[in-house]
Amino acid sequence: MAPVKLYGATLSWNVTRCVAALEEAGVEYELVPINFGTGEHKGPDHLARNTILGSANYLTTLTQESQATCKCSERLQQNPFGQVPALQDGDLYVFESRAICKYACRKSKPELLKEGDIKESAMVDVWLEVEAHQYTAALSPILFECLIHPMLGGATDQTVIDANLVKIKNVLAVYEAHLSKSKYLAGDFLSLADLNHVSVTLCLAATPYASLFDAYPHVKAWWTDLLARPSVQKVAALMKP
Repeated sequence: MAPVKLYGATLSWNVTRCVAALEEAGVEYELVPINFGTGEHKGPDHLARNTILGSANYLTTLTQESQATCKCSERLQQNPFGQVPALQDGDLYVFESRAICKYACRKSKPELLKEGDIKESAMVDVWLEVEAHQYTAALSPILFECLIHPMLGGATDQTVIDANLVKIKNVLAVYEAHLSKSKYLAGDFLSLADLNHVSVTLCLAATPYASLFDAYPHVKAWWTDLLARPSVQKVAALMKP
């Protein structure tokens, strides 16, 4: 079976989020670089990879059948967002990093989602949501100010950093209480909920706030455990300049 193709740049924590899931799930993949400097992520080839309906065959059939009533075939064929990552598996195209992560798990290691157990899968879902809407939502502005803006020649806005440090510390206080009773976020088992934290947390280590976890011993122990995993070590190696 041919490896799946993951399009993107390891500069992006959304791309390396997918790498963590692909590695842990044991999915054979090829990382295909996308050049942001030349605007390749906004070019027609990459936009075409982000097929909104997922299956190229299904899209062709739908377009042929509905030409009389639907005049939007170009919009159906391309995702106008022009973002990375995008994943190709045969004629299936998947975009949005967290959807790609779930696809990787369902393809090769569904136990990372615990979908066979309604209670355990519910907890995985809860912490997947927390990662996206609490943890990463607070960390991303800090990472942009510390890492991305300077790379683009911009100035760091300390007020943005300070405001989001307050937010992430509040989030980490919740994590600390939770992880004092559970080895991993969804229970005493590793899940995608843990893995989805990897890329942004590795980025945090490259900022002046790398010691943030020191005040949260259970969070730090959880992170140390994750760092020892081969999948996470692979992501860390990819992210090194």
